[in-house]
Amino acid sequence: MTSNLRFRLLLLLVLPLSVLALMGSWFAYRSAEAAAGQHDQRLMRFLPALAEAVLAPSLDGQSPPVLMLPPTVEEFLRQRQNEAGYAIADLKGRVLAGDTWIRVEVPSTRVTEFHSQEFAGIMYRVAVLRVETAGAGEMVVALADGSDARQQWAQQLLLRVLLPNVLLIAAAGLAIYWSVRQAFEPLVALAGAVERRSPRDLSPIDEAASPEEVRPLLRSLNRLFALVDAQAQEQRRFVADAAHQLRTPLAALQAQVEAWALMVQSAPANAAAPASGPPGERSLVLSATQIHQLRDATRRTSQLARQLLALSRADARHAQSQPLQRVDLKDLCESLLEAFFEQAAAKNIDFGLEVAPASVWGHAWLLRELLSNLVDNALKYNPEGGRVTLRSGVGPDGAFLEVEDDGPGVPEAERARIVQRFYRLPGASGEGSGLGLAIADEIAQLHQARLVLGPGADGVGLRVQLVFPPEPDAVP
Repeated sequence: MTSNLRFRLLLLLVLPLSVLALMGSWFAYRSAEAAAGQHDQRLMRFLPALAEAVLAPSLDGQSPPVLMLPPTVEEFLRQRQNEAGYAIADLKGRVLAGDTWIRVEVPSTRVTEFHSQEFAGIMYRVAVLRVETAGAGEMVVALADGSDARQQWAQQLLLRVLLPNVLLIAAAGLAIYWSVRQAFEPLVALAGAVERRSPRDLSPIDEAASPEEVRPLLRSLNRLFALVDAQAQEQRRFVADAAHQLRTPLAALQAQVEAWALMVQSAPANAAAPASGPPGERSLVLSATQIHQLRDATRRTSQLARQLLALSRADARHAQSQPLQRVDLKDLCESLLEAFFEQAAAKNIDFGLEVAPASVWGHAWLLRELLSNLVDNALKYNPEGGRVTLRSGVGPDGAFLEVEDDGPGVPEAERARIVQRFYRLPGASGEGSGLGLAIADEIAQLHQARLVLGPGADGVGLRVQLVFPPEPDAVP
């Protein structure tokens, strides 16, 4: 990428120089053309005077005609010295007077014609006119001039225009390449420093040691490093917390099973094997209390694993691959009533609904997980004979879900902390992992909704309300 950028910069700088050089050459040529046009006009003005210089034809047919050059023509020839000449020829193109080296091409009309001719290393501009002379009849007069700007431009184009421009462009290209290479040295050093970094080194890059033009890129990289580092730390913390939380129920379950295994080993072998087993097999009879303890332990472990998985999915906001869908909050509440009806009946809790039609854009399985955790907490911590109400509808701030109970409630000072992972109120009754409200808070943030905790009716119990944004397309 660096080499490509260098080439682009070199090309973008050399191309304008080349265009300027071509424009300079074109303007020089146009200037030469203008000067040459003026020069041609001057030669045309001298031709009639040169025709008037022929006073009489040749007396013997062999000698030149009688001439007397006018002062203007003599002055022109004297100023040009060896770079000018004239010729007077007959209608057959034979030069009768003047410079015989001039090639005279007899015009077919009486319009001035021009051509170029080289002689003695000089390129001449020759003007030829077929005209009626003063004393010798119709003849052809020619005037040559080697100071034509057009000819000088053609001769000096390589040395004075093209060659200096080519050398200038080449020198500028080398200077630009060296300058760009030096300017990119900090970027090359920065690329090397980033490449040598360990994958675990997500510390910010020092912006002060880099060019000012690159600092916006470095700031973006540093922000990305900070986000990746925060996510990595969150994952490490999640794994550590999950291992810590799973260790306790699994250890209790393992201890109980091992105790039963020791009881089986210490029991005497049956003399006669029961019908269901081979001879010598030891058997153990479990009480209903022990079976319930085993069931509760496996349920707690299964619920904790499910909550940890839900928390991990809700925390991976950038990895959401499932598309958003329209979620009917009323149907969601009704399905939760059926799912938790037996749990509420076991504690003689009045579990009711107060729902109105409402819908939002979101992930249905995550919203169901959120509401399940809220209802489970309300039923778990509410005493027997209590009341839990599940609500949905559309309020002044938007659609909402709400779970209200008349249990012990949560002190106002603790409401901000109970949404933290694995945090439980001091002295809280019942068994729990402290993940229910944490999962609800993660899912609420994912849907750009607000989780509001407050007292229930008449200041008794706890009311947890999830308020969605008013615009459905506000959800990412």
